[in-house]
Amino acid sequence: MKYFRILLALSLFFTLCSAFTLKDKKEKPVYAFGVAASFKDSVVYFTEIQLLDSVVLDKEGFLPQRDQYAYQLKDYVERDLRKVDYTCIIYFSENKNKLAKESAKVKGKYHKANSSLVEDISISSFSFKKPKTY
Repeated sequence: MKYFRILLALSLFFTLCSAFTLKDKKEKPVYAFGVAASFKDSVVYFTEIQLLDSVVLDKEGFLPQRDQYAYQLKDYVERDLRKVDYTCIIYFSENKNKLAKESAKVKGKYHKANSSLVEDISISSFSFKKPKTY
């Protein structure tokens, strides 16, 4: 009986401790935009800043499956715009204003080069979809 009480007290203690240490993962909205550029072409494509559906950044602050989002943009550029050999980059943040500043900064670098033509891709033409997990 004595061991039963000790075992019960320990299990109650560990249950209470674990209940308070589990943090509630708050879902913050994650925004992203993409850039498609090529060394063979002077046109650089920028997507609009978009809200990503049901995405939570991992514990290191990275976008899970970010390569899949880049491939979505690459597929769009190759299939719909008929442009090959483009490299696609995804920028993401939980802060939309910070991401808008980053977008303006990146666009500014391409405008400053004067050798690139910047074209925007509207959300009605292309939007990121949540990648399927297998």
